[in-house]
Amino acid sequence: MSVSKTLLASALTAVVAMSAAAPAFAASKEKCYGVAAAGKNDCAGNGHSCAGQAKVDKDAGEWKFVAAGSCTSMGGTTAK
Repeated sequence: MSVSKTLLASALTAVVAMSAAAPAFAASKEKCYGVAAAGKNDCAGNGHSCAGQAKVDKDAGEWKFVAAGSCTSMGGTTAK
């Protein structure tokens, strides 16, 4: 097998493995609003489109992935 075919096969294997792991990750985590520290949010929110752009600590419009079932005990909410 040529090098390019080997690389392609490896890349496809990685994609399949990652897509199989995604549901397990999603089941063990939940979005928690109002707990992210400034610059530590996990994704888009409050008018920006990237992780790490929260301007203030614990902004109610910013979220972070946390262990499922732990959001409210951290002072956050799962609803925006």
